[in-house]
Amino acid sequence: MNDTFLAVLEHEGVVTIISSSAGAYHVVNTWNSYVKADGDKLYIPAAGMHSIEQDLIENNQVLLTIGSREVEGLIGPGTGFHISGTASFISSGEILDQMKAEFPFLTRVLEIKVTGIEQKI
Repeated sequence: MNDTFLAVLEHEGVVTIISSSAGAYHVVNTWNSYVKADGDKLYIPAAGMHSIEQDLIENNQVLLTIGSREVEGLIGPGTGFHISGTASFISSGEILDQMKAEFPFLTRVLEIKVTGIEQKI
């Protein structure tokens, strides 16, 4: 993950998470400020996301879109990214405890191992 992507996470915006199974797509949204980056992983607090959880049984591949109009992009103000990765849910342990301290509403954490990142604008 590069500096531009990390700067996007410092500004508020909508994150879209897309999963699929059996030919159907499911979409959930969260906020940039909820996403925590650590190495090649993203951690996102989850209170719902049940459709994504069901999809992961068959297909653990996800696509995210993340952007901010506050960060300089490739052609001017604003930039966005497509992130591909493999996903799983964490329901116990140190990462859950750390995230729950900041986001007491969560029931588990969506962990995404980033396999690709592409700046779009």
